[in-house]
Amino acid sequence: MTFELDDHWVWDFWFADDGDTFHLFYLHAPKSLGDPQRRHRNARIGHATSEDLRTWTDLGPVLSPGEPSAFDGTATWTGSVVLGPSDRWYLFYTGSRFLDAESHANIETVGVATSSDLHTWSKQDGPVLAADGPWYERFGDGSWPEEAWRDPWVFADPAGDGWHMLVTARANRGPDSDRGVVGHAVSHDLSSWRPAPPLSEPGAGFEHLEVLQPIETAEGWSVLFSCDTSMLAGSRKVSGETGGVWIAPAAGPAGPFFPEDARLILDERLYSGRIITDRAGRQVLLAFVNQDDDGRFVGTISDPLPVKDLLPPRPEPPKPRRAAMDEVGS
Repeated sequence: MTFELDDHWVWDFWFADDGDTFHLFYLHAPKSLGDPQRRHRNARIGHATSEDLRTWTDLGPVLSPGEPSAFDGTATWTGSVVLGPSDRWYLFYTGSRFLDAESHANIETVGVATSSDLHTWSKQDGPVLAADGPWYERFGDGSWPEEAWRDPWVFADPAGDGWHMLVTARANRGPDSDRGVVGHAVSHDLSSWRPAPPLSEPGAGFEHLEVLQPIETAEGWSVLFSCDTSMLAGSRKVSGETGGVWIAPAAGPAGPFFPEDARLILDERLYSGRIITDRAGRQVLLAFVNQDDDGRFVGTISDPLPVKDLLPPRPEPPKPRRAAMDEVGS
């Protein structure tokens, strides 16, 4: 059954799997706001559990904004959960701070909370990571109304050399409307993070690449992300492409990624897709229900969709576009 709340909209979400139970962490805001667009400034993180990814038990809110002057003073946005050393769970999330009530000016940074049981969370004061380094657009660098540094997706390095974080970010070069990139940061201990060069190039036709997730299928590595029609850029916008949930080739879980070769797998009636392996060992995708047939916002989470039925045939393996992509951390 679709996950929904009677009096709240639900949208972006992510999972943790403790081996027995699936844990869903989701954004929600009250429908009493009236206008669904107002949900972004009123987002809180909730928690639900399931044995089968279909029937959910809602456990209510687990993470709320800080004081108005804090990095997460307006809202707590999308993130990810990983199991770290000493069986400690880490919830990395986006802290949103709008600069005033009338504009879209918004500073996004990454915060973290920790837990021993996935139920009770202790939030760390202050952000662990902000847009920094010589590669990323900062607020005021162009016409973009925010400092994009959100949707942290954290995973262990496959070779055992620390941790990677992928973030929705924008490069500080190229046309303002076509700067969306896969931002990157690295850590040895999940506590101290440093920005690294982006893992994709600007000019791929996306103003931003949201809710990133590297995935491995029988055909190799790809990256899943979302971008709706209004945020397409370059030739994609000119040719009249439509947005939704996309998949793009990848050289590995930590890139490089090639969104210029991205293919749409779900139109924007569904958004912010996440892939997880169910108890039968099948990869399934869930997304939030974004629009009904009349284009109105819905705000629920879909049932699982088999990934094998969604993926188009993969093109030839990509070749690195730039030597600079091999210089991560140099």
